[in-house]
Amino acid sequence: MHLTQIPFVKHIGIEKDRQTLKLEASDTVQNHMHTIHASAQFTLAETQSGLCLRETFPELEGKVLAVLRGSTVKYKNPTISTIYATASMEQDMKEKFLNHIERKGRASIVVRVEVLDEEEVLTMQGEFHWFVQKL
Repeated sequence: MHLTQIPFVKHIGIEKDRQTLKLEASDTVQNHMHTIHASAQFTLAETQSGLCLRETFPELEGKVLAVLRGSTVKYKNPTISTIYATASMEQDMKEKFLNHIERKGRASIVVRVEVLDEEEVLTMQGEFHWFVQKL
């Protein structure tokens, strides 16, 4: 299943836009101040972190189960426009992760995510801690 087809992700309207995910500004994702709700931004960022895992380690697809163990996020600026998420991992973490999966059948990895609006203003940033185990 593509990540944008996950029922909750689909419900709030997250879509793929090239290598990133985006969320259009709409009444559905507004908070009481008419800006994009923190939980909508979190869902976009968490989903982007999962997409990053899938695209970084395509050879593991269908062979592992990945679950989010924790996250640390900071909301920086409110926005009323469409938002986009980008994700990254440190190179040495990637190598360590693959080594642990091969040796132990399980590993943890951190994915960093930034959420920006159409003006490229940072609205949220976070680290998403994933636990991955072979099936």
